[in-house]
Parts: sequence; C-alpha cells; structure tokens
Amino acid sequence: MATGSLRRKLNKRSDPRPYTSMAARPKSSNYRKTSLILSVVLIVGVFILLGISSNILINVSAVSASIFSIEVVNEFPHDPNAFTQGLLYAGNDSLFESTGLYGKSSVRKVALQTGKVEVLQKMDASYFGEGLTLLGERLFQVTWLTNYGFIYDRKNLSKFEKFTHKMHDGWGLATDGKVLFGSDGSSVLYKIDPQTLKVTDKHIVKYKDHEVYNLNELEFVKGEVWANVYQTDCIARISHEDGRVLGWILLPNLREGLLASGNHGIDVLNGIAWDSDKKRIFVTGKLWPKLYEIKLHPIKKHFRDGAIEELCLRRPFHF
Repeated sequence: MATGSLRRKLNKRSDPRPYTSMAARPKSSNYRKTSLILSVVLIVGVFILLGISSNILINVSAVSASIFSIEVVNEFPHDPNAFTQGLLYAGNDSLFESTGLYGKSSVRKVALQTGKVEVLQKMDASYFGEGLTLLGERLFQVTWLTNYGFIYDRKNLSKFEKFTHKMHDGWGLATDGKVLFGSDGSSVLYKIDPQTLKVTDKHIVKYKDHEVYNLNELEFVKGEVWANVYQTDCIARISHEDGRVLGWILLPNLREGLLASGNHGIDVLNGIAWDSDKKRIFVTGKLWPKLYEIKLHPIKKHFRDGAIEELCLRRPFHF
C-alpha cells in the first residue's frame, strides 16, 4: 500500500512541462521528493520491524513453558511398603491409592493425616496395579503390561468388574469429570470414553520439538493434565487439547531429602492428587514414607539451553 500511495503522490506532483523547467527549481522540488521517499521508507521499515517482532513473540510463546519449583506446606505419613501407581483425593481428608508389584497390588482408601489404610482391596497376584481415577461413584484402574482394567464401587472396593481398553499398556489414569485420560508409558496421551472405554482421541505429548516419553501417573488439575515422567523428578503440565507441554514442576528436593534422611529403599517420584475444593496438591512416590502437600512457585531465572531436557526427558523404556 505504501508503494501504491507513493506512486499516486508522485503522479499528482508530476509536471507536464519539460524536465528543464523542473530543474529551474532544484532545491524545493528535490527536497520534497527526498523527504517523501525517506518518510515512506521509514514507515515501511517500522511495519516490517513490528511484523518481525510480532512473529518472534508468537513463536516464543508457542514453544515456551513455565517452570516451577515447589514449597512443602505439609508432610503426612505414607505407607513405606506402598508401591504407589495411582493417587487421588477422595474428600474428607482421605485418598484413594492404587499400588503395584505382583502379589502386593491393591486398591485402598487412606486417611490423609495418619496415613492409615482404612479400606484395602487386594488384587489377584497375576495383576500389577497401575493408574487410578474416580469418575462419579466409580473408580477406574488399569494394570501393567495388559489391556485389562477394573472398575470398583467407591463405597465398596470388594465390588468390581473387569474391562479391556485399547491403549498399548496401562500406566496412568485421570478424569475431567466427563472423559478419562490415559497413559501407557509412551509419549501418547489418550482420551477415553468412560462408557464404552474406547479411545476417542489421542495426542503426542511434546516439549518444544521433543516427544515426552514414559508418561506415568496422571491427574487433572485446573484444566490441565499433569503427568509424572518415569525415572525423573519432574511433573509435566500438559494441554489435553493438543498434547503441548505448558509447564514443568521440578521436585528433586523431595527424593534427595528422603535419601539424605536414610531412606535408601525408596523408588521414583509417582503420585499426584488434587483437592479441587481447597486447592491443595499432594505428591508422593513409590515406597516413600511420606506424602507431601506442596505449593508451586514460578522460577524466573533463565535455564541454559537443554537443561530442562536433561532433567525431565528420558529415552523410551521398553519392558
């Protein structure tokens, strides 16, 4: 448009008389032409710079992810023999928990304040318990290295039914109250119909251009799917709409603190529970003697290139 405008202005300022007649007024005519050209160049340059800046901002926002550290608000006792695979808040200061290991797997209801197991449903020794979530009055649980899962009555854990699913394996489950979200240890986040248990959608979870493999225990928090990443001290905050990683929560201080206290038998960080009423976040790990209530704090310092990838990304595990 600037070029067209310039052309029109020049046409309007054209003089039908011979060029020599224009040369008779060199100072004023040349000055006006030069000023006009410079003005147009400056205007076009400003628009170009604005366009470039806008594109840069858009590109940065598309790939950037917020990074958070944690503050421990409360510590609670946790069964050190519980190989935690699924965790969720059950209301009234209680939790539902799914534990793994062949011959030791279970679904249980646990008192938050004391860590006491109030209700315990042991699983058949042929199953390795995995992710757990609550939708309405039904607890959904998946099992490791199978396509089988179980649905329990939340008020009577001994009453359950078996189902099959179409994920490649069973690792994590969560729900937004309408659909189920599932993980199978890969980089795929599944969306599952809770009535038919069929996969209705799925997304590859990515941080920048990297696939985030080994997605483990899941929780739905404020419109996001949060996922433990197996063999890391990181929780990925994921958009369930496109699989993009929106942020990272870094929790190495929890495991390091337990090890420093002599708890050498612990396994990895695993287990996220969200109390939507009181806005509380709980985390624990496999064979951890403690469960933590945490708060998040944004980390404002700049991380060197590749630092988050080193902390939070791993090659895919194959069992």
